[in-house]
Amino acid sequence: MTGPWLGAVADDLTGACDLADAVSEQGESAIVVVGTPGGPPPACGCAVVALKSRTAPRAEAVGDSLTAARWLVEAGCTTIYQKYCSTFDSTDEGNIGPVADALVQLATAGRAGPAGGAPSVGTPATPRVGRTLYQGQLFVGRQLLSESPLRDHPLTPMRDSDLVRVLSRQTRATVALVDWNTVAAGPERIHAAIDAARRTGAGHVLVDALTETDLDNLATALLRAPTGDAPLVAGGAAGLAAALARVRGGGTPSPGLNRAAARAVPAVPNGRRLILSGSCSARTREQVARFTGPLVSLSPVDLDADFGQTVDAVLAAVAEAYRTTDDPVLVSSSADPVLVARYDSQLGPGRSAELLEAAAGEIAARAIATLGVRRLLTAGGETAGAVVRALGLGVLRVGPAVGPGLPWMVPDPDPKLAILFKSGNFGEPDLFHTAWKLAP
Repeated sequence: MTGPWLGAVADDLTGACDLADAVSEQGESAIVVVGTPGGPPPACGCAVVALKSRTAPRAEAVGDSLTAARWLVEAGCTTIYQKYCSTFDSTDEGNIGPVADALVQLATAGRAGPAGGAPSVGTPATPRVGRTLYQGQLFVGRQLLSESPLRDHPLTPMRDSDLVRVLSRQTRATVALVDWNTVAAGPERIHAAIDAARRTGAGHVLVDALTETDLDNLATALLRAPTGDAPLVAGGAAGLAAALARVRGGGTPSPGLNRAAARAVPAVPNGRRLILSGSCSARTREQVARFTGPLVSLSPVDLDADFGQTVDAVLAAVAEAYRTTDDPVLVSSSADPVLVARYDSQLGPGRSAELLEAAAGEIAARAIATLGVRRLLTAGGETAGAVVRALGLGVLRVGPAVGPGLPWMVPDPDPKLAILFKSGNFGEPDLFHTAWKLAP
């Protein structure tokens, strides 16, 4: 296998794994590289760089994203993909627009011909998980984004469903929309609409999509478009990335043999199972409520009072639970928005999240080192990022998936652990009980 053709810059780890899962489902091999990369990537068709840039300071997010994109271009990627959440998690001061601006400038700098001034093109629509875009309005299932539980997200409250308007507040470039009637008319009409937007000076183009067929039409238009020697800059959630892989592979999902090969990972030693839940999303709180095994609560107030003693007490409680059961143990700091606001008021803005992330990383590292944990499920992007930093993980390979966007990941080249990084709103309500059935 040669180097990757698709290179993605993801703004958090769970999103990176989601995209890698979607591409692997099409029979394309994918890896996730944690943090700013160095050295050549392992053999794969898709390389995804997982950053912690969604809520990072703007200059840091842009700088890290450019470093990742340059590495991907040098690795031979002909398509650079900006991966952001399917719910477009980003405040008006957020990073989706600035990063998109930077990626377009990188792709087109100093290049003449048809690629000059080419906009980024993308959509957050991922119909397989109920995310659709119509007339520029983002829907979560049957609800407008602004009417969904995401309106009260503690870090990125999404109270405007009009993504053209949201993105326009983050960039000086013009943001255009290709509406659904154009998308439904097929790839040629989509390509013509994107070209018209380019000629009128649009820097970014958002595209409506309601179905997988819509995404395939968009992917076909993008892959057929002439770009000279410049990489294509696309963007969105996992749905469009999967469509790009599907269309490039012939227009239909690859046979099961290829799909299985794309998810092949080494066997992981047997060991104990641990869940670290830090997400405060409605779905994660439902999953915590459904869990009937041993549960250990983690409080930022206790951590603030005595961090070391609190972490020691949590690990002692986990060890005690393992003495009486072979079931997974859940350590949870998930809380409803009212309680999160109370913590921020009591401890100061951001202090609660900082403490909980640090604790999650330390608990994971010590549980693996001293308690024999070999299968770990994390809930929430910030929790996932803290865990991989604490464990010093570099490259992850995609294993079996327990649901859309929920693959088990195995470190490369040292497969001593299997980890499932769950995005806050993903997974069935009983996931904390069922996820282990397909664990490597």
